Amino acid sequence: QVHLVESGGGLVQAGGSLRLSCAVSGRTFRSYAMGWFRRAPGKEREFVAATSWSGGNTYYADSVKGRSTISGDSAKNTVYLQMNSLKPEDTAAYYCAADANLVRLLRHECDYWGQGTQVTVSS
Repeated sequence: QVHLVESGGGLVQAGGSLRLSCAVSGRTFRSYAMGWFRRAPGKEREFVAATSWSGGNTYYADSVKGRSTISGDSAKNTVYLQMNSLKPEDTAAYYCAADANLVRLLRHECDYWGQGTQVTVSS
């Protein structure tokens, strides 16, 4: 079992920055791929970014590439999503997710999901 708790969302003006955090717990989470997804009102859930605890490859949606960075801190058992140059279209509920298989995660087929944290970007 893996437990995920997001934090760090809020209201920010366009052009600003936010860092989302995902606190991770569980017996075997270090072997899991970790990702961030988002869902805007009236829209489908969208992949944002993914990584692994080993610090290997990272993956980003085109919509956030160059503006966002996903990273993990093994000492704190936390995965971060640093978002810069935020746009109103980044407004969404952001969810942390984990799965033992990266391909499954990229397909949104995640075994574990957090409860979400709201990000609102004002114009």
